[in-house]
Amino acid sequence: MEEVIVSEYNPDWNIEFEEEKNKILHALSGLEVVIEHIGSTSVSGLGAKPTIDIMAGLPSLDLMDESYIKSLDNIGYGYVHKPEFPERLFFRRGLWRAGTHHLHIYKFRGQNWNENVLFREYLKRYPEILNEYYNLKKQLEGQFKYDRVAYTMGKADFITEVINRASNDEELIRLLQERGSL
Repeated sequence: MEEVIVSEYNPDWNIEFEEEKNKILHALSGLEVVIEHIGSTSVSGLGAKPTIDIMAGLPSLDLMDESYIKSLDNIGYGYVHKPEFPERLFFRRGLWRAGTHHLHIYKFRGQNWNENVLFREYLKRYPEILNEYYNLKKQLEGQFKYDRVAYTMGKADFITEVINRASNDEELIRLLQERGSL
């Protein structure tokens, strides 16, 4: 089983995201798509598992037909069918439970899109929360070194709490709306 390793922040993660973003935009050519870097690798200074999480937003998931799924597969993003999560299309680059890149496709400005943006931006805005999250991740790394699912589940309550706080941060929401992110 793949080991959980929380690495120190690496600024190359942003460079890697930009390279992948361009490939994905090309693969989804013809669709109205917005692409964002999400997850811990998108937050400067935050240690993370070195998996680049990418979020693409579409006006509707119904626009993702087989030709686009094949196009993403051609650049290394294999579709992972998750019927228990119908509001997301998930693609993985790399091995099962050891992917190097995850592509999450959501409805642009839908609930899942907004929650991912709010979580990322709240961590960027509040360094004490970022540090608290990093400490939790390191604790869970030690506790669940060979159990990625338990590691991920161990973060769930914290993530939910941060999203709730961010959802009530009127200034943050206003800024994100002005930027067009929400």
